[in-house]
This record gives sequence, structure tokens and C-alpha cells, in this order.
Amino acid sequence: MAILYSDDMDDLSPENLVGFFADWETPPSTSTHLRMLQQSTFSIVAKDGPRVVGYLTALSDGVLFACISGIEVLAEYRGRNIGQELVRMALAHFKDIYAVDLVCEPALQPFYLKLGFEAFSGTCIRNNLKKGGVESKRRVATVS
Repeated sequence: MAILYSDDMDDLSPENLVGFFADWETPPSTSTHLRMLQQSTFSIVAKDGPRVVGYLTALSDGVLFACISGIEVLAEYRGRNIGQELVRMALAHFKDIYAVDLVCEPALQPFYLKLGFEAFSGTCIRNNLKKGGVESKRRVATVS
């Protein structure tokens, strides 16, 4: 079956979003993931039938700045250019925006460099909630 891409989040349900955030200590629920897709400035999903196998979310002021805030492809679908297509579609959507930023782990930078991004130094804060939300640890990372 061919992978189809859609920016329509209305036909999605939490059941379509199983398997994402697999490497997270405390992954968000599929209901939270659905809300994230629905409330982002721009969202696009890659679907194999009804199952979502990849997604990209972005936030933007609609004038000068956009930030790709989330992107993931399920492990069994990687290597099929789905992530590249999601990024390509986002960049086409934001073609008139001055800056499209993305923060990623250093190991992922080569993927984005091939898609036209430039390495850039920056900082971020990642709040990692422990199970049950009892304690949070804050990790500050500098990306260069």
C-alpha cells in the first residue's frame, strides 16, 4: 500500500497513533499526541491505510519564523524517505517564512543537512517528567 500524506487531523483518533515516542522514559499518551497534532500551527501525517506511520508538527508566527517542533517515523517505516517527504512538505508550506528552525540531537544533524538545513548553534531546555509526574528533571542542552 502506498504512503499517503495528509494535513487533515479531523479523521484521526488516538488508535491511529500507536507506537510513537518509543524511546521516551515517559511517553505521552496517544490522546496527548492527537491534541499535539490538532493544535500545532502546521501538522502533517504519513499514513499506511488508517495507521499513522510518521508525523511532523511545526509552530509559526505566520510572518517571519517557524519551528519544526516534532517529527518521527515509526521504526519499521524508516528508510522509505517518509521523513524526508514530511520535511520537504513543511518547507514548501513555509517557503515564504524567513527562518525555519529545528532543534535535534547531534546524531540527527546529517539527515537535516542533506535537506538544506545548516548547522547552527543554539540552546534548549528539555523537561523530562518522571513516571507519574512526581518529579521533573531539567536537562539544558547546547546544540552546535
